[in-house]
Amino acid sequence: MPRPHRDASRQAHAVCTFFRAICTMLGMLSVLAFTTTARAEDGYNLWLRNAPLASVEADAMARHIGLPQPRAGEDPKGIEAKARQELVRGLPELAGGRTLAGPPVTLVRSDRAAGPERAWAAAIAGKPAGAYRLVARGDGGVAIVANDDAGLLYGAFALLRHLALGARPDRLDTTDAPRLPLRLLNQWDNLDGSVERGYAGRSIIDWWRLPDYLDRRLVDYARANASVGINGVVVNNVNASALVLTDRYIAKLARIADAWRPYGIRVFVSARFSAPRELGGLPTADPLDPAVRAWWKARAQAIEAAIPDFGGFLVKANSEGQPGPQDYHRTHADGANMLAAAVGPHSLVIWRAFVYASSASADRANLAYDEFAPLDGTFADNVIVQVKNGPIDFQPREPFHPLFGAMPHTRMMMEVQLTKEYLGQGTHLAYLGPMWTEVLDSETGRGSARVADTLASGGMAGVANVGSDRNWTATHFDQANWYAFGRLAWDPTLDAAAIAREWSALTFNRDPRFVDGATAIMMPSRQAEVDVMTPLGLAHQMATGSHYGPGPWVSDLARPEWNSVYYARADAGGIGFERGAAGSNALARYAPAAAARWADPRTMDEDYLLWFHHLPWTFRMRSGRMLYDELIARYDRGVGTIDAMARHWQALAPWVDAARFADTAAFLKIQQNEARWWRDASIAWWTSVSGLPLPRGTRPPAHDLAWYRAQQFPDAPGN
Repeated sequence: MPRPHRDASRQAHAVCTFFRAICTMLGMLSVLAFTTTARAEDGYNLWLRNAPLASVEADAMARHIGLPQPRAGEDPKGIEAKARQELVRGLPELAGGRTLAGPPVTLVRSDRAAGPERAWAAAIAGKPAGAYRLVARGDGGVAIVANDDAGLLYGAFALLRHLALGARPDRLDTTDAPRLPLRLLNQWDNLDGSVERGYAGRSIIDWWRLPDYLDRRLVDYARANASVGINGVVVNNVNASALVLTDRYIAKLARIADAWRPYGIRVFVSARFSAPRELGGLPTADPLDPAVRAWWKARAQAIEAAIPDFGGFLVKANSEGQPGPQDYHRTHADGANMLAAAVGPHSLVIWRAFVYASSASADRANLAYDEFAPLDGTFADNVIVQVKNGPIDFQPREPFHPLFGAMPHTRMMMEVQLTKEYLGQGTHLAYLGPMWTEVLDSETGRGSARVADTLASGGMAGVANVGSDRNWTATHFDQANWYAFGRLAWDPTLDAAAIAREWSALTFNRDPRFVDGATAIMMPSRQAEVDVMTPLGLAHQMATGSHYGPGPWVSDLARPEWNSVYYARADAGGIGFERGAAGSNALARYAPAAAARWADPRTMDEDYLLWFHHLPWTFRMRSGRMLYDELIARYDRGVGTIDAMARHWQALAPWVDAARFADTAAFLKIQQNEARWWRDASIAWWTSVSGLPLPRGTRPPAHDLAWYRAQQFPDAPGN
């Protein structure tokens, strides 16, 4: 049996506690409205606000902490200097203007440790790059101890976070280290400033004005990333333009790299596999052709000459029409290893495993496994295979990808999507921490390994959700997904509810009543989206093109796996995709112990029921309802949860500034309306397919099926 999810009990407790407090809080509203003040904010400062501590905590901090002093010989443009600058900036903000009279915070590199510092450094000896220790010194001050400059920077941000969350500086003694070496954001930004599947405005990278002009926003972006341990950014779309490899763009890349280097951020580039033909004038891009290999070697050397710490290339190949080695009857390993030989020894090639063919008889969920698993052990040491969290495409819920655990001799990364292409895009409140921990915690069935364990030599990648909107991410609560990604990429064992509490306190208000309430809204939010969009293991029921809104009837696209009906396989007899031995046998791609958890529809987790099984509408669920009735109940449950989220946000008004409160309330209203749209359109379709009447007492859809099918949104963002 699968173990209970680590966040389940916390979520239930948070929800119950919050619900009990609602009446009390509502009764306090009129009083608090006059006694509570909140600064007008626009969200630009994210979780780095360093809001002043309460008087008692601020007084205690001021007694024990002083501002750090520059070290003799310190590089003023280096990472250590940035760590010091963050403390000089953040500590007075937390102190609320008080004079910091304590001993100066000291930054100690282990290779420069002397006296008692050597004992402090012993706690992080042998730990990964970026490790740090925060320790209260004997004189009442605080030391940040690290093995490298990156650790000093991460430690500085951690000290500010701990203090902001109420830690006593005179009692500090904590050690932390990243569990994954590469913590990478993938920007799907195009060179013309547009963002594929972006919902927060245009790109923050102004390619046209670079390298002569660098927007300050890029520096603030690096600060935010470093504060949660992110150490790399892919600056352009995986559907790459070859132009980014030209000398003109290399100069632009170098300017970005110079700006990000002091924050420990390495620049990566999405490379178009056919670039030797498009830029180099070669007749082929065959990875085994000597001229092609020489062309890539020269381009990599040109980039590395301008960017000595170049991160490497990310490649989307032979997927959705993109060129790749299979165009020349070569394998993915042939293509990846060719690039791995072209780059320097400290650069990487990240090869995406998001591939699928267009065969009507194939199960898209099997295709990446079938192409990559046989290649285990054939990739070069500096190649990382990047695998999406699930086997389809960032759906509201998917089982973990079967490649995790199936390639023990290959470095692996897990790719997740912050930008919520299929989860309400730029308007819905959907906190994705529980979604990611659900996958990271999944037991692969291969030994005792969890998915998180298979990433130990690779890392995590997240499709970024930032844009030119003043608050970075379209909605204020979408910032939480950026924060949660960084924290989980640093340590995949962290608890999603604890991360939500951290983010709420740092971003809005550290009052426990607000933190409890915000966390109780956030934790069930992703499940609510699952319920109104793809309940019981359904997948890809979105409209075509923009993926905005419901489209369970979509059936007219050229490739079968682009159609919603391909995934639901619904007819008068039943619904669901049979992936057992009687169907596509996708279960056989998992280890036997993992497959056994989903083999029997009568005992398995019903959240994955229709992902793995085609069942009659009358199949009896554990609730006692038949499947058809349970499906409708899930839609209603999702609508009800989203309605409750909107009500509970109203109760938090006393602790939130007016602008951000109004923004969030408005977006929650959109989410309520669209939840009803999803629910009604889906029910109208399933009723027409099954021929069954609505269960007694069920509210009928507001319109007939023809009305829902007629809705078109060619101007939707991300189309």
